Amino acid sequence: MKKNLVKLLAVAAVAAMTVSSVCFAEEATTFSVGFDAEYPPYGYMDENGEYTGFDLELAQAVCDLEGWELVKTPIDWDSKDMELDSGAIDCIWSGFTINGREDDYAWSVPYVDNSQVIVVSDASGVTDLAGLEGKIVGVQAASAALELLSEGGDQADLAATFGNLQQFPDYNSAFVELQAGSIDAIAMDVGVANYQIKDKEGYSILPETLNSEQYGIGFKLGNEDLRDTVDAALDVLVVNGTVAELAEKYELTDMVCLGEGMEEDLAEAESESELMTE
Repeated sequence: MKKNLVKLLAVAAVAAMTVSSVCFAEEATTFSVGFDAEYPPYGYMDENGEYTGFDLELAQAVCDLEGWELVKTPIDWDSKDMELDSGAIDCIWSGFTINGREDDYAWSVPYVDNSQVIVVSDASGVTDLAGLEGKIVGVQAASAALELLSEGGDQADLAATFGNLQQFPDYNSAFVELQAGSIDAIAMDVGVANYQIKDKEGYSILPETLNSEQYGIGFKLGNEDLRDTVDAALDVLVVNGTVAELAEKYELTDMVCLGEGMEEDLAEAESESELMTE
């Protein structure tokens, strides 16, 4: 019974994708994704000099379904809105936090549950947020962590205890400074933090998180049709197992939330079917 219901959901997802794609079928041949090229595991350059990552592989899978050519477009994160507004990119797909920006973009369905955390050197002796008093904390410019710690943000009072909140263009640069001892800690997304420290000894994530949030794909307001096309494609990729495979590959299985509603629909449909056969 469950296999049949999965097939029905897959058919429904494909049908939805087909309907939402009609207006793009004759026009769209490319899909330009704006991403932070130094934001592993979501987007980064691998050892072969190729851009890859969870977000980019998922975007490629969407393009494969739609018959589009994926254009991977590295952007200065601080200029992401200018890139989107100018039409240089079709969307911002790079571990992009929805929370606090709900009305600024045409958002896709959430696809990753995230939180902002603090990474410290074990040698610092800092074991909790209170221990950051007087310390120099690094953060990426124009990031969700910066918004959280800036005036008016939910963690502005915590930031007021820091010796300094220092901005960096990307987190790779921040980690270089952390390793050099020029800064004491970094505020960042937990997925990126886990990736950064997994092969580095002597670094830890403080147990207290700064918040809970979700990632989405940000499209320009007014471009809801393209957003809906991508959402429908993501449904198909949940059903055919692509999302689960990529989540496992990039060690994000516990964070990826795509398909959670679909699973609920499946359980409800299965329950109703069982009642009908009784």
